[in-house]
Amino acid sequence: MTNILLTGATRGIGAAARDALSAAPARANVHAVGSRDADLTDRAATSRLWNDALDALGGRIDVLVNNAGVFEANPIDDGEDAWLDSWDRTQRINLSAAAQLCRLAVLHFQANGGGRIVNVASRAAYRGDSPAHWHYAASKGGMVAMTKSIARGAAKDGVLAFSVCPGFTMTGMAEDYLESRGGDKLLADIPLGRVASAQEVAEVIRWLALDAPPSLTGAAIDVNGASYVR
Repeated sequence: MTNILLTGATRGIGAAARDALSAAPARANVHAVGSRDADLTDRAATSRLWNDALDALGGRIDVLVNNAGVFEANPIDDGEDAWLDSWDRTQRINLSAAAQLCRLAVLHFQANGGGRIVNVASRAAYRGDSPAHWHYAASKGGMVAMTKSIARGAAKDGVLAFSVCPGFTMTGMAEDYLESRGGDKLLADIPLGRVASAQEVAEVIRWLALDAPPSLTGAAIDVNGASYVR
């Protein structure tokens, strides 16, 4: 049985990932954490999240899936204090909290024979994002770099690390953004002709968490309908 800690499981990709990982109960035991369960802007709350998951899973976590994140506009013509506050909030939730959990996971995995980390990043890590979303792209670029660093540094201890880089995904958050930015124009930039479903991204998360071969460690998997290819 594989014990999995999944963050950001309330809706969208996280909820779909929870369902995909839980679909084979004989293989996976999922501790899913939503936005109401922990305040990721708080360092102490993030540590408690990990410890609570350890208790709930009998003292052993085999896979960490960092999916929690925010995508909030931060126009560059806002006042400096407001702009910096928004920058810091996004970095804290999207990157620093994920790093905090990755650190705890790596230490735990090193002491217990290995494990897997799946970090949900974004196409924006490579392609960038809108002028109002510098902070989001920066946080996701940092997540990809962190994941690769973990893979390189901890593979010898049986620790595998992967990142998933979706483009637009059909969640409530993406639907609102598509509408606000002119849906047809954005869709024209996706050769597949549609945005990904949350279930498609969730299937990649499930595969990385449970089935991906060890030699894939360090990889960033794109799920963007060929809207950005590397």
